[in-house]
Amino acid sequence: MTIASIQFDSATQEAYLSLWRSYDRLRAIEDSLFARWDLTAQQYNVLRLLESTVDESVPTLSLVSRLISRAPDITRIIDRLEKRGWIQRERSASDRRAVMVSITASGRGLIEEIAKPLQQCHQEQLGHMSDQELETMTALLCKARGPHEPEGSRWKTV
Repeated sequence: MTIASIQFDSATQEAYLSLWRSYDRLRAIEDSLFARWDLTAQQYNVLRLLESTVDESVPTLSLVSRLISRAPDITRIIDRLEKRGWIQRERSASDRRAVMVSITASGRGLIEEIAKPLQQCHQEQLGHMSDQELETMTALLCKARGPHEPEGSRWKTV
C-alpha cells in the first residue's frame, strides 16, 4: 500500500495515518481561526455547549462527557474562560461538591461573533466535497469510531 512514495504495513495503517494527516491539516485551519480570539478549539467547544443550554448552569462533569474530544484539563479550560469573563461558575446549592458552569452575556456575544467566520472556516476545510461525499465520509467515520465510543455516547451514531 502506498500514498505517493510512502510505504505502509497495511491498509489499516494507511487509513489511520491518512485520517491523522487529514485531522492535522483541517485542524491547522481551525486553529488559525480561533487564534484571532486567543481561543482554543476546546475552549470554543465548552462555550458552544454552554450556549446551547439556554440559561441553565451545567455541572462541570456533564460538560466533560459532551465534549467532542477528551479534555483532561477541563478545570484549566474553565479557569481561562472565566478569567476572560465568558463563563461563570458557582458551587451547587444542593451538592457542594458539584461546580455549576454557565455562559455569560459576553460569552454569548463571542459565540455570535465567531459564527460567520466559523462557517467560512468549515467551507474552507471541506467545501470542495459534495454533500454525498460528506455524508459518506461521516458514515464511515462513525463506523470507524463506533466500537470505541462509550455506551450512551451521542457520537456512536450520527
